[in-house]
Amino acid sequence: MPLMRIDLIKGRRTPEQIKQVMQIAYDVTRDTFGVPEDDRFQVVTQHEPYEMCLLDAGLGIERTDDVILIQILSTPRTTGQKKAYAKAAVEAFQREMNLRPEDLMIVFANNHAEDFSFGLGKHQFLDGGL
Repeated sequence: MPLMRIDLIKGRRTPEQIKQVMQIAYDVTRDTFGVPEDDRFQVVTQHEPYEMCLLDAGLGIERTDDVILIQILSTPRTTGQKKAYAKAAVEAFQREMNLRPEDLMIVFANNHAEDFSFGLGKHQFLDGGL
């Protein structure tokens, strides 16, 4: 059950393009993490350009205002899965949206079954609902 937070610069993409960003990120998650269909939890936040500062930590990566930041909160994944996700995501965004590889930043964070409540005040992973 990955939760994806997708951050974009406001006004750079149409609603259809934002939906495409979400779909690409979801498709890559299904392919690399093996999540089931309809296991989809995504939140898009758009920011003024001055509200996002994604420097390169001295790596020489120059970003544009087309930058996409994807944060994936998920149960632990292997290093191989994370590498496969990053590679597949860059390729998919470049192929389908002509996004420069420098403009895609991905951050993974781990959580566990007890960290989720999908609603009703229950912990469905722990209570047998999932």
